Amino acid sequence: MWAIISAGIAPGLALLSYFYLKDEYETEPLSLVFRMFLYGAFLVFPLMFIQYVLKVEHIVTTNFFEAFLATGLLEEFFKWFIFYYAIYDHREFNEPYDGIVYGVSVSLGFATLENILYLFANGVEFAIARALLPVSSHALFGVIMGFYLGKAKFGAAAKTKRYLFLSFLLPFFFHGTYDYILLTQEKWMYYMLPFMIFLWWLSLKKVKLAKGMSAIHLIEQSAKSQA
Repeated sequence: MWAIISAGIAPGLALLSYFYLKDEYETEPLSLVFRMFLYGAFLVFPLMFIQYVLKVEHIVTTNFFEAFLATGLLEEFFKWFIFYYAIYDHREFNEPYDGIVYGVSVSLGFATLENILYLFANGVEFAIARALLPVSSHALFGVIMGFYLGKAKFGAAAKTKRYLFLSFLLPFFFHGTYDYILLTQEKWMYYMLPFMIFLWWLSLKKVKLAKGMSAIHLIEQSAKSQA
């Protein structure tokens, strides 16, 4: 049992640590990061129930709707909802890169508990594949969500609504695409490998941009305080 729990938790904590330590300016309180992680984990059971009802009631009848509605839309909306109402206006969310830290925290909380449940049901031999695909993909969806929420809060006021929309739309689209590949392609690895490489490239690009935005933001804040 402990082997399964350890294998289920390890990739999520490793990825969370990676993105957390990328924050070079004002690292976020671990207690708050952990709280957001737990909020993400708490989403697993209600979402599993909703997804079960959608299947049993035959509301979701095609692979497209299962990928984009029952999975991508539901999971990314509720992660976005938790982020927006739990942390967006919090005083600790005080620089653009913080959005990535908290976005990844919520996403990996969800992915970690989901991963543990999957390994209990199917066996620890799936741990490596789960770490490389579902857990890491959730982290990358969180990076993209958090990046645009950071831009929404600290960017031009005229573009706030646009960035808030993108912070949900892009993770939803990428998540739906990820699941659609798994559900519809017999040789899915031929499609998944370039898709995951693209997601990593895009996410690391957003990390670099967010760090630059944070540096500029902190310089501006320092200048204002000295004026």
